[in-house]
Order: sequence, then C-alpha cells, then structure tokens
Amino acid sequence: MAKTDALKEIVAKKKEKILLAKQALPEEELKQKASGLPACRPFLEAINKPREIHLIAEIKKASPSRGVIRENFNPVEIAVSYQNAGAHALSVLTEEDYFQGNINYINEVKAAVSLPILRKDFIVDPYQIYESRFYGADAVLLIADLLTKDALSEMMQIADNLGMDYLVEVHTEKELKKILNMKVPLIGINNRDLHTLEVDFKTTEKLFILIPKGKTVVVESGIKSYQDILFLKVLGVNAVLIGQAFMEAADVTQKVAQVMGW
Repeated sequence: MAKTDALKEIVAKKKEKILLAKQALPEEELKQKASGLPACRPFLEAINKPREIHLIAEIKKASPSRGVIRENFNPVEIAVSYQNAGAHALSVLTEEDYFQGNINYINEVKAAVSLPILRKDFIVDPYQIYESRFYGADAVLLIADLLTKDALSEMMQIADNLGMDYLVEVHTEKELKKILNMKVPLIGINNRDLHTLEVDFKTTEKLFILIPKGKTVVVESGIKSYQDILFLKVLGVNAVLIGQAFMEAADVTQKVAQVMGW
C-alpha cells in the first residue's frame, strides 16, 4: 500500500479552510483591515545577533506525527513562560486540522508578551499573508516546497509591503537552489521531511554549508538537547526553532534552560 503524503493531505484541507475564510472576510476587505495597523515587531533582528544562538520557541498543541503533544494547552501561559525563559521570538502554529491551532492565538499571545511572533502554517495563497498581518503576526513561514518561484516572489513582496519578515523553509538541495538567487535574508532548514514526517539531522549538515555567508539561518525539527544546540552553534547557525521538546515538558521554563544551556 502506498504511504500517504502528509503534506498533500494538510494542504488540501488548508485550501478548503482558505475558501471558507474568504467567504467570511473577502480579500479586499481584509486588505483594508491589514493596512494602517501598528508596525510589526522586528522578527529577523530579534534572532540575528552575531556569535549567539537564538531561540524561536514554538507554541503548538498537536502534530500529525505525534497527535496531541500537550493536553493542558494554554497559549498565553506558554508564551509568558517562554518569554521568562529568555526566548528571542515565538512561533505560533495556526493550522487547525492536524496541529489543533487557531489564528486567534496570535493576537492573544501578542497582548501578553513583547516578543515578535512568527505565524507557522501552510501558506499557499496571498490571502494568508494579509490574514497573518491582520491577526497580529510579525513574520510568516513560507515553505519552498509548496510554492513556485513566482508564487514565492509574490508572497515575499506582499510581506515586504506589509512590513513583515518571512522565514523561507527548505528541506532539500533542490529547494535551497530554488531560493538562493532570490532576496531571501532568512532561511529555515527543516530536518523533517513534510511528506513522510521523518526527521534526519543530517539535512542540516548537508544544506548549511551550501548557504552563503550573510544569510540568517534557522534550524527546525528534531532539536532535543544541549548537545544538539552546541553542534549547531559550532556550525554557525543563527537560531533554532523548537516546539515539541518544550511542549512535552511539565515545566517549560526549566526545559528551555536545560536544552539551551542558559
């Protein structure tokens, strides 16, 4: 029996959700609402000081590979714990069906902390960039595998116009090559294959050396220990995005200190 393609399933569901969102709040109306909002918090700047490894701490209840990760899930409490623990930025998962996320979490969290917030979702339509800005995100995740070069350019342009940062995520050399001649200041290397959901740390080793100096690099997935952090620090990575290891912990603040070595 053929294995299911997790990414295809997630994106199919996401496209249905976008149609419903557009019916509830038409794109032209959303664009008006997204303009004239207070300036975004600087996401890229927050995770980009030299000779330091920065933490983007993720708020997520569930995942397709693990099911529910955190039963007692309060996004605002988690955000405050992360800020107190020294995180430099937050990632909020807003995908509804597989991660049990909600776009309303962004503004709820934003009201409680001063950190910049990345909207982590499966963005396949320009509508979602305006939506992210309207709901309080300072930055968006763009997955290179999901978008053609033209679509990626368009999304980046919209984000630029809205004053937002964007993290462009790659998992293969082919995806990395696709974005290297584009103006992408912030590159994410995801150790997880979104099609099979398997994690391989070697992905970072393979891809990091191919990224030119001057780019800010974030490593995502599979980071569980201070040993992992030390390895990535030596490699020269700017930031790590960690969710599962913290969401599984009873004491989030303590777990952050343990993994980051703070």
